[in-house]
Amino acid sequence: MGKKKANIFIYVILGILTVVVLYPLYFIVLNSFKGKFYISKQPFELPKGELFAGLTNYTNGLEQTGLIEAAGWSFFITIVSVVLIIFFTSMTAYYVTRVKGKTTSVLYYLFVFSMVVPFQMVMFTMVDLADKFHLRNPLGMCILYLGFGAGLSVFMFSGFVKSIPLEIEEAAMIDGCNPLQTYFRVVFPILKPTAITVAILNVMWIWNDFLLPYLVIGISTRYKTIPVVIQMLVGTNGNKDLGALMAMLVLSIVPIVIFYMACQKYIIEGVVAGAVKG
Repeated sequence: MGKKKANIFIYVILGILTVVVLYPLYFIVLNSFKGKFYISKQPFELPKGELFAGLTNYTNGLEQTGLIEAAGWSFFITIVSVVLIIFFTSMTAYYVTRVKGKTTSVLYYLFVFSMVVPFQMVMFTMVDLADKFHLRNPLGMCILYLGFGAGLSVFMFSGFVKSIPLEIEEAAMIDGCNPLQTYFRVVFPILKPTAITVAILNVMWIWNDFLLPYLVIGISTRYKTIPVVIQMLVGTNGNKDLGALMAMLVLSIVPIVIFYMACQKYIIEGVVAGAVKG
């Protein structure tokens, strides 16, 4: 009986957490179909009668923001950045884990330390370096994301590499594989659970990131990402087209929700697999 009560209590807590998480999404979708003058006055009313604006908010938002072109740049930056992160950080993690020495130990702890450094501490220096090295473009953004995403990714990959038996790699080398062949043919396929988790976490971060593209690319170029163009719906004097803003938020959320739902089963598996082992 005690176990049954405990299960009921857990389900109640999970239900409450689900409502807390999903309600903001419901609120955004609800208000994306209302006239902009009614959102602030009647935010919780259903969009019916004079409150209902239909798809006007969506068409107005697309015209004002150029969201379709921004989505193209967001897809490009997100995909290229995640591919670079997975490729380079997995190889780095393999190297610092298998090659024991003071240099690799220091390198590993520098990656770990970078996880706790607030972005605000380095953002002005980063913008200055982006100017000097001509990184104010989509490819430059990918390089910057590689740098900022390396810490967590190396940490997760390193934990998984430690769990791979050395005998597997030794057998590959006996069969004639050099270190690179051993990595790509033997080790990297085994890293798949963690690679998928790293990809999911970085896709969600990069797709939704506003501050880094705003600082590096800005709003005066054609390379604006989705969060940047949505912010443009807020006028210089604080005027907002709330209807169009809500509609564009819905469109920006849809791809990442679909991606997350398709890949969510790999998250726990990858996090557990990438946990640091003794």
